[in-house]
Amino acid sequence: MALGLIFRSFTLAIGQLSDPGFRRVFLIGVALALALLIGFTAAFTWFLEWLTPEEVWLPVLGEVRWLDDLVSWGAAFLLLFLSMFLMIPVASAITSMFLDDVADAVEAKHYPSLPRTHDVSFGEALRDTVNFLGVLIGANILAIILYALFAPLTPFIFWGVNGFLLGREYFTMVAIRWVGRIEAKRLRRRFIGTIWIAGILMAMPLSIPLLNLIIPILGAATFTHLFHGLTTRPPETDSRHHPR
Repeated sequence: MALGLIFRSFTLAIGQLSDPGFRRVFLIGVALALALLIGFTAAFTWFLEWLTPEEVWLPVLGEVRWLDDLVSWGAAFLLLFLSMFLMIPVASAITSMFLDDVADAVEAKHYPSLPRTHDVSFGEALRDTVNFLGVLIGANILAIILYALFAPLTPFIFWGVNGFLLGREYFTMVAIRWVGRIEAKRLRRRFIGTIWIAGILMAMPLSIPLLNLIIPILGAATFTHLFHGLTTRPPETDSRHHPR
């Protein structure tokens, strides 16, 4: 397990966080994630309000006219609570559509002698994003149950689940640009331990407000270095920007 390579990759990624390409992807991801969560909350609340009759007769209480309002507000607060857990996976999934820009910036600065990679089509990126979003949301909802059952282990469950998923996604995203989807899966299986540990390193800041929003960017940059390190492409020491 290449712990030295993991921390070196992480350090190099942190050193490039001020890159304009990084900032652009960050702003796009956060804005779209917020819009998606707000839109879904509004639509779900409206649907429940439409589904609930304005008047209903209940034993003891008799005729009740405020049940639809109660259901609407309850749904809104429930989704607001769930969004605290879902904001990060949603932002991560959406941002993953634009992480090629981050990887390009890393490779232009640290690996300028490498040939240009194969571009991933928008349709393929969108498909991967939807799949990743579904897996992330499903896994984090199931993890909430585990949090309740094993409360003292909550941080470790959170880091383990999200570390595995983030590591898997970011490594695949970088590798597929160079070796294709089939070989990327093979490399992912080969280096699963290193990838998982690096993913946990990405997942640990997820519990820190605001800092967690840069994790998709940091993860993509870290795993770009990690991929090249694992596939015996040592990073160059020249940090000057080389256009492609």
